[in-house]
Amino acid sequence: MLKSIFIALSKNPSLKKIILEWKPARNASRRFIAGETLDDAVLAVKTLNEQGLNATIDQLGEYTIDLEGAQQSTGDVMQIIDKIVLHKLRANISVKLSQIGLTLDRNLCKENITKILDYANTHGLFVRIDMEGSDLTENTFSIYRELIQEGYTNVGIVLQAYLYRTHKDTEELLSWNGKVRLCKGAYKEPAEIAFPKKAEVNKNFDRLVKRLLESAAKPGASHVSLDGRFPPIPALATHDEKRIEYALRLISQISIPFEAVEFQMLYGIRRDLQTKIAAKGYPVRVYVPFGTQWYPYFMRRLAERPANLWFFISSFFRK
Repeated sequence: MLKSIFIALSKNPSLKKIILEWKPARNASRRFIAGETLDDAVLAVKTLNEQGLNATIDQLGEYTIDLEGAQQSTGDVMQIIDKIVLHKLRANISVKLSQIGLTLDRNLCKENITKILDYANTHGLFVRIDMEGSDLTENTFSIYRELIQEGYTNVGIVLQAYLYRTHKDTEELLSWNGKVRLCKGAYKEPAEIAFPKKAEVNKNFDRLVKRLLESAAKPGASHVSLDGRFPPIPALATHDEKRIEYALRLISQISIPFEAVEFQMLYGIRRDLQTKIAAKGYPVRVYVPFGTQWYPYFMRRLAERPANLWFFISSFFRK
């Protein structure tokens, strides 16, 4: 119920305007968001790198409403690439296709993501295509399929364990050696297309983890790159310790090299767990969001865990 409320609020334009201009909320958001500028994100990534953690940088923003905005967002991503190279960061980038025109024109979006990939490729960088709500899942997946078929190797995608279709999508991706970031899913979806119960989502997540790790155990499977910019095929994105413990047991049983799997977590959430896993020798990548359009992302983080909501409320009572 709580998650449903916050997901609904994340789409409320009136509340968005109030929260964005409310200083206490902006201050509290910095727990989960590196800041509003690219330089803020660079500083956050430098700190993570010093702690032995890799990063993926994402400029927040969804559902661009016009051509100018889509082109601006495409240029912004290229600026992130420039900053990663300039500062020699152990990082790559994440992109939402709705930022670069997917909800306006599919061909425009395809053209823009191709520009980004070509530019990233010249600088030796990997690009992760984020998954959004179910209304965009098929188009996002099909564009990724086309990119792989066209020979792009510096691109991966996110799959969400709460969708029924993800088992089939995973099998298809593995047949192309597609690089997968597996998460549970942060949007509210109907029971017709998604597992409605948390226990079912967890079970499916574990099932998909097993399949991804089996693929990572094959001879010749990719490893995280030495510069931290390219991930292996499976990236397991969760803060759920039970899911992580299950994955670690499988890795041990199957004898997968540490570098052949990556754990991913969100900026500001379970920092203790991030460093704990990295200390064991596993690659850990932290998703570092920044930008002025932080409201929808912030609300989804509050929806995910009661601890996040408690942090938000308690922040108002600190001196």
